[in-house]
Amino acid sequence: MLSRTADALYWMARNLERSENNARVLNVQLINMLEAADQQVLDRDWEEVLEICASYRDYINHYSRMERGTMIEYLTMNPINPNSIGNCMKVARENTKNTRDIIPGELWEILNEFHLDHQDSGGNIGTLARTKDYLKTVTRTSMTAQGVIESSMTRGVPYTFIKVGKWLERAEKTARILNVVCEKQRREPLQHTTNNYYYWLAALRFLNGYDSFIKEHPPTMDSAYVLDFLVKEEKFPRSINYCMTHIKEAIMDLEGGQVHHYSEELFQLTDVILAEISDTGIKDMNMEELMRFLDHFQKQCIALSSLFMETYYLSVPTSST
Repeated sequence: MLSRTADALYWMARNLERSENNARVLNVQLINMLEAADQQVLDRDWEEVLEICASYRDYINHYSRMERGTMIEYLTMNPINPNSIGNCMKVARENTKNTRDIIPGELWEILNEFHLDHQDSGGNIGTLARTKDYLKTVTRTSMTAQGVIESSMTRGVPYTFIKVGKWLERAEKTARILNVVCEKQRREPLQHTTNNYYYWLAALRFLNGYDSFIKEHPPTMDSAYVLDFLVKEEKFPRSINYCMTHIKEAIMDLEGGQVHHYSEELFQLTDVILAEISDTGIKDMNMEELMRFLDHFQKQCIALSSLFMETYYLSVPTSST
């Protein structure tokens, strides 16, 4: 397979996953707004949402104040934000268009239909109700597209590049969310137990993990158990451990089950990351230790992304988390 084809498949998967993740995060924030009883809660956590969506630095470079409507528009449809949901869906569609001879026809139809339905919005969704509908449509489009991939594609090289892109994007997003939430809790006074419950409930909802977590644990939001679940749980498909395990399996498939000279460094880094996850006692860490672990993992994950692109001659995009 040509490198440009592998590149298009990889970035199609990453941008599709990114759009779904950012839509889910923003939707949770909008639900919290609707349920809020006072103005202080209404305006809470927007900096964290921007940071999770990898848009905070760009936002403050373009705007002088944190205005709620402007932030929502910036995260959803603003063309100057490379990580806006609309831009991510656009990139995913363009890469799908460039690989139509490789992917299932239904995958192109799904993303093209989304594009046609929203191309006349002019970057303006409108009311909060319409914004919520848009976010739900993005999430369902991404999940439907992934369903087509899983049910229709032969488990060959094209499929494997898609899966690596998906799992890398998901691992990075999970780490980013946990890092932001841990930093938020660290800045809060210890007596604010209600806020702590709110933060970890939000983290589970951001990662679509509340139902799965609550079935395995008592209905409490103990940070140690939430973090252990989202970092180390082997059966939850958005945990860091689950994502990294599947990345290693996918790379092994690409290499035909063998470690070659050009991929040796990639395998070594993957093994190091998995060993660090396995050897880390999340429940026994204090907040400072957790922050150091998450910071380190994010750096390792970014390094793995770069090494994978270098190994298989993939391009570095202008937008990146």
